[in-house]
Amino acid sequence: MSFPLLDPTEAASIVKHDMTVGFSGFTPAGSPKVVPGAIAAKATSEHEQGRPFKIGVISGASTGPSLDGVLARADAVKFRTPYQSNPDLRKAINDGRAQFFDMHLSQLQQSMRSGALGEVDVAVIEAADVTPQGEVLLTSAVGASPTLARMARKVIIEVNEAHPTDLLGIHDIYEPQDPPYRKQIPIMSVRDRIGTTRLWINPDKIIGIVRSNKADEVGGFDEMSDTTRQIGANVAGFLAGELRSGRLPREFLPIQSGVGNIANAVLAALGDASDIPAFEMYTEVIQDAVIGLIDSGKIKYASGCSLTISPEVLAKVYGDLKRYSQHMMLRPQEISNNPEVVRRLGLITMNTALEADIFGNINSTHVLGSSMMNGIGGSGDFTRNAYLSIFACPSTAKGGKISTIVPLCSHLDHSEHSVAAVITEMGVADLRGKSPHQRAEAIIENCAHPDYRPQLREYMKIGGGMHTPHTLSKAFRMHVQYQETGSMAGVEWN
Repeated sequence: MSFPLLDPTEAASIVKHDMTVGFSGFTPAGSPKVVPGAIAAKATSEHEQGRPFKIGVISGASTGPSLDGVLARADAVKFRTPYQSNPDLRKAINDGRAQFFDMHLSQLQQSMRSGALGEVDVAVIEAADVTPQGEVLLTSAVGASPTLARMARKVIIEVNEAHPTDLLGIHDIYEPQDPPYRKQIPIMSVRDRIGTTRLWINPDKIIGIVRSNKADEVGGFDEMSDTTRQIGANVAGFLAGELRSGRLPREFLPIQSGVGNIANAVLAALGDASDIPAFEMYTEVIQDAVIGLIDSGKIKYASGCSLTISPEVLAKVYGDLKRYSQHMMLRPQEISNNPEVVRRLGLITMNTALEADIFGNINSTHVLGSSMMNGIGGSGDFTRNAYLSIFACPSTAKGGKISTIVPLCSHLDHSEHSVAAVITEMGVADLRGKSPHQRAEAIIENCAHPDYRPQLREYMKIGGGMHTPHTLSKAFRMHVQYQETGSMAGVEWN
């Protein structure tokens, strides 16, 4: 069976107002690059003629400007799930023009299969190749593509020539059954393969192919600052101490790392730490630092969901795929983030926080409790099920006007029960085996910026001898003062 060749406008013509459209990809890696723009153009045209046009948008995680960005600017997003990071879409969400369902990424595909997110009308899947039998070679990410493609009534394949067909063999496509028929996920080590190298899509659903030749829209990472470098050193020092104490096995354990500048700095520090052995990764996002550590031999193998790496690093990987494919694989997100596998493998998880409170609760998503930043992503999947869970962040933001260590988080994503350690450039607070008073003392003295320690100590005194010494009338005073004056410094609790 041969599939018709469509231009982007022809492909977009099947997308109607109020449909739900699923897109491949996980971060900008593996996301369609040309069909979303044609859908946005259709939305703009419809709006100009006074007709409504908005669609529900589901993808594995965030995408790039040519998907989330272009649809948001065309006011074409009815709802978005499970994660996003585009500034235009973020504004639409916080302005109330687009609804956003923030979800644990491991739960997306099960929620889709259960019907909780409604029907998927169309799926747009980026591929490096597709056979007449519907065997699709995905590109630089897997994300939720297997479930999106299977559930969608119609499928558009965007064949992107920027991705080589030499990618064959790097993917491990596996979709579990749902309860009560689900069996164990048969991953006993990071390197275990359990699925297929191609994604099969019923060819009767594939309405056509759109050709493109556009690189993933992955930006580079900032140069390490003194702050991020010190955070990385503190994380590496903490883990080295855990090894020496015997609380981590001498073989070490697989690492999960979030994405971003802090995560890159932490991985670089682990690479430089001579007292930490070569290790494996079981994570979502394989980023630049991972490739460097594979090159140096510090990372032996990396299992992830996407290759979210800068263009120059991706070019290096694609130029030597035979070698790199011996050290990495890409899985669907419900497998890369699967709590059963995370618990079995005993992961050391390292994620970032917007703010942490003095008792170890974490806010990963909301600025001042109300404005969505990106979403919880996979941090909850990993944190709650980790062997050792770490959250890192700078001690201050906005030039010192914000303390990231506060009396009470303005939004809760991860409770104190799931957090083993909080680390800033100031130091490490090991929260294990500590009461609320002891956790607060460790976080204030080791993680808070010195400028904010006195007022945090004073807050603790107000609560007196209570088990968790909160004072409800004052718990958010630092946040309120920032809204009123532009600074959290110098709060008086009387």
